[in-house]
Formats: sequence, structure tokens, C-alpha cells
Amino acid sequence: MSHEPRLTRALRELLAARRTAALGTLDAINGQPFVSMVPFAPLPAQRALVLHVSGLAAHTRNLLARPAVSLMVMAAEIDGEPVHALARVTLEGAARPCERGSGDEAAARAAYLQRFPEAEPMTALGDFLFVLVTPAQARQVAGFGAARTVDANELATVLGA
Repeated sequence: MSHEPRLTRALRELLAARRTAALGTLDAINGQPFVSMVPFAPLPAQRALVLHVSGLAAHTRNLLARPAVSLMVMAAEIDGEPVHALARVTLEGAARPCERGSGDEAAARAAYLQRFPEAEPMTALGDFLFVLVTPAQARQVAGFGAARTVDANELATVLGA
């Protein structure tokens, strides 16, 4: 049995427990930062995260024009606990839309609907698409004094679990 380091386990658990992220994109026209909330689902086989986004949304236009994105996933606040110690991770990577009718789209759809079965009717809407975000690195904060950079290899292991 292999040992999993504490911070690696904390990262895996955070990504499994939380269902929404702050998505950072760069404006398609002027390059200004833009942040929005998106639900996400892990796609272990691709070692990626799945987003289901509307083509009408600013963040979708942005990531289609400039695929460099970041996603911040954060633990929920606990009353009476300091917010500065909240566990969080900022993932940096590239967004890639799934081609309609492809195996990637089918896998992304299945993973997304496993986590969000109530979203099934939205998958039939023509302006929505599935996007895979493949992280290249991350910055994890697991509390006071527990911050580190996570490389692509470790992220692939965490997302593939």
C-alpha cells in the first residue's frame, strides 16, 4: 500500500467535495481579467475538469479566444473560523471545447451528469458546450503555513484518482 502525502490527500478531497469554482478568463477583446462562477466535474480518464458552459456567456467567448484559464476551488466558510485559513487551490491550465459528437464530449457529458443529474435538460440546448480544462500547475493553500505549488504530474495523479 502506497502512502499518500497529507497535502495531496487534502487536494484530492477538496476537489471531490466542492462542486463550483471561480473561473478566471481573459477578455476576448481587450485582455482584461474576468471571473465568473462555474460548476465543474472531475474527468479522471482525461485528468481534467469538465465545465458545461453557454456560448452566450462572456467566459465562454473568452476561453474560446484565449484558452489560458484558472479555476479557484475553495472550502466552505465555517462560522467562527478564520477565513484566511480556508483550504483552497488555484489551478492554471488550458481550456479545450469538446467536439460535438466526439468521444470526449460523451465522456465529459457522462462525468458532468454524474455530478449534476439535474442539468440533463441543459445538455440538449444548442448553445451549451462541454469544455475540458487540463491543469498545468496549481497553487494549493491547505491552511496557515501549508501552501505549495503543485506540478502537472501530481495534478494528473490527483485528478486521475
